[in-house]
Amino acid sequence: MAEIPADFLDILTQKKAFAHIATTQPDGSPQVTPVWFDYTNGVIRVNTVKGRVKARNMSVGSKVALSIVDPDNAYRYIQIRGAVTKETTDGAVAHIDSLSKKYLGKDVYPWHNAKEERVTYEITPSSVQTMA
Repeated sequence: MAEIPADFLDILTQKKAFAHIATTQPDGSPQVTPVWFDYTNGVIRVNTVKGRVKARNMSVGSKVALSIVDPDNAYRYIQIRGAVTKETTDGAVAHIDSLSKKYLGKDVYPWHNAKEERVTYEITPSSVQTMA
């Protein structure tokens, strides 16, 4: 597991930075999506709805990359490459609610849809690059 440099932890833990997550399509082509995320216990967590493209491209063992730009300085960013190490629906609704609090200031995710099943993916960093 790669360590996040201490002087870049603020982007992951204190700011409303969006991550652009790159996954691989079945045909090998890349797919990139901006996502909300959090960083806890050394892993990046993202949340989506089952059936969406990024969800279809991710499962335990899938390799992904994230590019996260400091919202206060577009020339400061962190790139994290790693693999999905956990995929779960348990707690996924609570997780999207916590992301809603971080990004929107709302305790409950305003676009909940009972017909959709949410899933949380944990990504363990294997490589980290930064630029300041």
